[in-house]
Amino acid sequence: MAALQHPLTTTIALLLVAVVIALVAWALQLMQAANDRQEFSLMLAGCMVCCSAVGLATVMVITLTGPGSLLSAPLPTDAGVSLDAVFLPDGPLLLDGGLLGLDGDLQAW
Repeated sequence: MAALQHPLTTTIALLLVAVVIALVAWALQLMQAANDRQEFSLMLAGCMVCCSAVGLATVMVITLTGPGSLLSAPLPTDAGVSLDAVFLPDGPLLLDGGLLGLDGDLQAW
């Protein structure tokens, strides 16, 4: 695991693991209260908290162990944007009400 060599990265990873464990524990408490009180809204709240814990764990794993790890990779130096894939129409656009000319005027059919 080359991505976890920096001490700050290890500290962040352990902190996020603790947050995920706390979220799962809270979700289980909500679901237990929902079962005791027979309230569906608490069960939904517990499911939402559990889903957020799963999402946080997924993002944590992708961020810390991915091939281009965000915390260990250097920032890109060339942040230019290429417009090669942009398609610009060279004629009028067809709309429901007519043609939209290149000058912005809507012309009826």
